[in-house]
Amino acid sequence: MYKGKKVVVVLPAYNAAKTLEKTYKEIPFDLVDEVILCDDASKDETVATAKSLDIKHIISHSQNKGYGGNQKSLYNKALELGGDIVIMLHPDYQYTPKLIPSMVNIIGEDLFPVVLGSRILGKGALLGGMPRYKYYANRFLTLTQNLLINYKLSEYHTGYRAFSKEVLETINFNANSDDFVFDNEMLSQIVHAGFHIGEVTCPTKYFEEASSINFSRSVKYGLGVLRVSITHFFSKLGLVKSKLYKKNK
Repeated sequence: MYKGKKVVVVLPAYNAAKTLEKTYKEIPFDLVDEVILCDDASKDETVATAKSLDIKHIISHSQNKGYGGNQKSLYNKALELGGDIVIMLHPDYQYTPKLIPSMVNIIGEDLFPVVLGSRILGKGALLGGMPRYKYYANRFLTLTQNLLINYKLSEYHTGYRAFSKEVLETINFNANSDDFVFDNEMLSQIVHAGFHIGEVTCPTKYFEEASSINFSRSVKYGLGVLRVSITHFFSKLGLVKSKLYKKNK
């Protein structure tokens, strides 16, 4: 708990057996009340590892639903459990769990209802092993998104995110894609709904076991990001209507 607010960490897992234990053991359980893992039909021992760690809430997809589909299951379960502050942490150890207290504090003190762990703030992205083509694509897409969405973030592509209960209950995240572009659709919804976003510097770690999409999937993702940003721009002008921006309340 943080000042009476229930803190829930959600783990979107796919073939994370090698890194799950290391990630899980760095979660600050003096602050975190619940951990939910959703396994998206992994081909390794992710579920068995999760059970060996006594993770109480394990969701197993019998078929792979995609990164976005995984998050939908996690956020719906977090809300069902009464989570007030929900942090998405990748179990591949690419993002350090040691930032959880800072992210919880920002939301718990009502400074921002959304917090992103940015790999771009500072100069650590390339030093941490981010491939150059991904770094420059990240910078180009972020610049374009800042202009079209009319918001200023250092990056829209981090997978380390924390949300207040109000945000998750307001935006229609279940209408989003089941693929990787889910993350950008969610940020577009958040800005469209009038919520503000804070950022904290997050160390960048790329290594063999860390999940990453290949070049062709990256191109597909980039095109999806541009589509989301253009839709957001014209929606704000009242020229298009999208189910993405239909609020739940």
